[in-house]
Amino acid sequence: VYVQKCKECQQFGNAHRQPPEALHQMMSLWPFAQWGMDILGPFPPAKGHLKFLLVAIDYFTKWIEACPLAKITTENIRKFTWKSIIYRFGIPHSLFTDNGRQFIAQSFKDFLRELGIKHLPTSVEHPQTNGQVEAANKVVLRELKKRLGNAKGQWADELSSILWAYHCTPQSTTQETPYRLTYGTDAMIPVEVREASHRRQVFNSEQNAQEIAADLDLIDELRDEA
Repeated sequence: VYVQKCKECQQFGNAHRQPPEALHQMMSLWPFAQWGMDILGPFPPAKGHLKFLLVAIDYFTKWIEACPLAKITTENIRKFTWKSIIYRFGIPHSLFTDNGRQFIAQSFKDFLRELGIKHLPTSVEHPQTNGQVEAANKVVLRELKKRLGNAKGQWADELSSILWAYHCTPQSTTQETPYRLTYGTDAMIPVEVREASHRRQVFNSEQNAQEIAADLDLIDELRDEA
């Protein structure tokens, strides 16, 4: 009911009557093996002269990483790859990007080659090969438009909240949340604190450890089903 009465939700929410398009699904064999990366912007300048957004999505879990930047340079993309992907999830097998000059710069190619990461730039004829990051872009843009209204210079401040909400929402392609496919359990969200969910009420450290172990035992099966 709230969504039906919310002007921003109706204006910027998903359209359910879009014409069907041909599907070009890119499969990833294990979590964080394949990532897509893209650049959004320029946005209205935020604090620190931030105007661009670097977005990456894991093709398996649908986990999104994003970083606001003042300038889009090959060096900034390299740092993002280290800090937001490799240091957190390990060295991926491959990386999909478009043919933006920052991505096809020789220094970035050398960086990926030294780490054994296969660079797969999309072709003009088949841009859909990076379709998952395009879908991630739409998620971020839609939520920014919903939340900001006329306060467009605050987009960088809203980014963490948007990603948190996305990571805790089941995705239509997997029927699971990116959080669960990544960590093997559900995130504790604010509504569970306010309403005192069952797992919060009956929390026991010993039992919790056992349940976490059970969740981890089942995570491979969960990922296979997704």
